[in-house]
Amino acid sequence: MLNLTAHDLIERLSYDVLTRQLPKLLQVETESPQRHVHTLRNQGEPDATLLLMPAWAEGMGGVKLVNVTPGNLKRGLPAVTASYLLFDAITGEHLALLDGGELTARRTAAVAAIAADRLASAQAHDLLLVGSGRIASELAFAYRAVRDIRSVEVHSQTPANAEKLAHHLRDNGFNAHASQDLQASTAKADIIACATLSKEPLIKGEWVRAGQHVALIGGYLKDMREGDDLLMTEGQVWVDSYAAMSEAGDLTQPIAAGLLHHEAIRGTLADLCRVATVAGRDEIVTVFKSVGDAAQDLAAATLAVG
Repeated sequence: MLNLTAHDLIERLSYDVLTRQLPKLLQVETESPQRHVHTLRNQGEPDATLLLMPAWAEGMGGVKLVNVTPGNLKRGLPAVTASYLLFDAITGEHLALLDGGELTARRTAAVAAIAADRLASAQAHDLLLVGSGRIASELAFAYRAVRDIRSVEVHSQTPANAEKLAHHLRDNGFNAHASQDLQASTAKADIIACATLSKEPLIKGEWVRAGQHVALIGGYLKDMREGDDLLMTEGQVWVDSYAAMSEAGDLTQPIAAGLLHHEAIRGTLADLCRVATVAGRDEIVTVFKSVGDAAQDLAAATLAVG
């Protein structure tokens, strides 16, 4: 059985490759049952989450096991750890074991970039990252594959972490700086990407303007919020999968309050992959809400194994 490490995936799944080739794979009909989500209670720290994400299509299948442990932030450990098993859906043969953390980070960032390629202005140059963790650290590289990113601001609830990520981005050729004023940075940005586990809205609808693109990437549970109700009701909202409408607080909370209706959701990532651009994107605020989908993992893993 093939064993692909994080280094192997970095070599095999560049963002140029992912943003060019994933859209076709993401249009393939895939069986991906709603993920299993289990709460692991740890005394003295936030609850952890165990997720199991299976999918299969065209003779290939896979399953990802993910542990999300917010308490690891205080330990100096990654909040997300994962492994991915790729198998032959006909014979059941196990074909490859992939580093799930790297696979998740790269496909998550790539999916955000693929959505932005359709939803963000062609003249989008200024990027705001909200969050400074594993996923946030990949986003500038992914967006650079689809847009000419000229400046990056990083905002984090922990300013030292924002500066650390900004320094890392500068070392990799970005004009990057830490931001302490989220509202001001939001106003300046063309693309605003949130990758946090926040339980309170971070980006307010009153802060954004037509022509901006907002990606809400981090929150995946009903009690998590990255955008407020005004953003979700006034923006043109797309999702990576319809599962987001029953899982993510950015959607479930305004839906429960009667402020957002299911028919207001414009479509899914698969729908976006079928078009080059979304009409009128320069005259509206576009919002992409993602919670992750097993079909994305399977497509990226299949691409990595070749």
